[in-house]
Amino acid sequence: MMHFEKYHIDEVHSSGIQALMEFGGCSSFVVSWGKGHLYIVNSNNLRLYALYTFYLKDHFPIASQIVLPSTSPLRLYATVSDAYSQTLELADIDWDSIGFGLQPTDYMYVMKCPLDGSFSKGELQRFGNIELNPSSGILNYGQGLFEGLKAYRKEDGNILLFRPEENALRMKIGAERMCMPAPTVEQFLEAVKATVLANKRWVPPPGKGSLYIRPLLMGTGPVLGLAPAPEYTFLIYVSPVGNYFKEGLAPINLVVENELHRATPGGTGSVKTIGNYAAVLKAQAAAKAKGYSDVLYLDCVHKRYLEEVSSCNIFVIKGNVISTPAIKGTILPGITRKSIIDVARSQGFQVEERLVSVDELLDADEVFCTGTAVVVSPVGSITYLGKRISYGDGGTGVVSQQLYNILTKIQMGLLEDDKNWTVELR
Repeated sequence: MMHFEKYHIDEVHSSGIQALMEFGGCSSFVVSWGKGHLYIVNSNNLRLYALYTFYLKDHFPIASQIVLPSTSPLRLYATVSDAYSQTLELADIDWDSIGFGLQPTDYMYVMKCPLDGSFSKGELQRFGNIELNPSSGILNYGQGLFEGLKAYRKEDGNILLFRPEENALRMKIGAERMCMPAPTVEQFLEAVKATVLANKRWVPPPGKGSLYIRPLLMGTGPVLGLAPAPEYTFLIYVSPVGNYFKEGLAPINLVVENELHRATPGGTGSVKTIGNYAAVLKAQAAAKAKGYSDVLYLDCVHKRYLEEVSSCNIFVIKGNVISTPAIKGTILPGITRKSIIDVARSQGFQVEERLVSVDELLDADEVFCTGTAVVVSPVGSITYLGKRISYGDGGTGVVSQQLYNILTKIQMGLLEDDKNWTVELR
């Protein structure tokens, strides 16, 4: 903790407060204030200096002198006008150039549980490294799951989550497969909400991206012999993100992998366990070295039927029919996949969940991928056994664009959500 050495109120306005403060000999100005908080910035470069907690009494005397240092500069997004307004703030980063990479934020959420118990009340902690026993279940036996979902900022400044209860349910199913306790749906949702609100200044401005939310469930207790870990940690961290593929909504180029496989029948391909993703890195790296965007995997039994891309589900369009591989134990039941199926059917398309042969790629009208990170990503070409199959004229297909527009407008609050998919945070 840090403390002010001295301060004095310089000027008080009915619509706000300005104060000149001395902090270790460095002058700082309060440029705005809100309900219960002062936002203090350095007078020279307008960067965040501290977040000062105080109580609104009489002429706003300061009752506390505890300062919480911030990890990043602050950019004012709006100005408050009365004592019960909140300053809407954004982290001072270049929102026009964010990609899909980790940007450390302010807080993470942590909750723990013994093997045969239930999760205790969690807490927000400053984002940072965690400590693990070298014999923890996650490090030795890969006993871990993760989820991925997003938060979007609306034009009015409020924040929308997209179908978070689906992530909570999927984590419970995955935890059962991996012999792990899981948070209840209510605990999951409350943890996500608390984490997003604590990091709300990292939610990009409307149209500039989203806040990616990464819940983790890990066996963190020590175990030497092969067995479930004695303790588990549920953790959530967040990061502002832009497009997953460097192409953005421009078509990507895939290569079909017919030797290495992502999942096997009876395995863990249908749950979001961490090992599923390490297994695709070798083929993905080889594909990218040859100029492809990603890899499309076939089933490991017949080596003939489409399964999924490294971290995306796949859809094939022919006429008014949209086909996607059926969920049968080796394919992740994607939440974006599920949403796109519902959107497509509402738009009059016939959607078939079935075995989709690799040969059907040869005369498809369009192909696209779906996932939390990519939302909808059109496919420009697929290379199979050395033969390249191209789709369209190099642009985004009509159907892919239509479905992308509808889903993203729902996610961002620009289209009426008649399906109750979004959860609004204020």
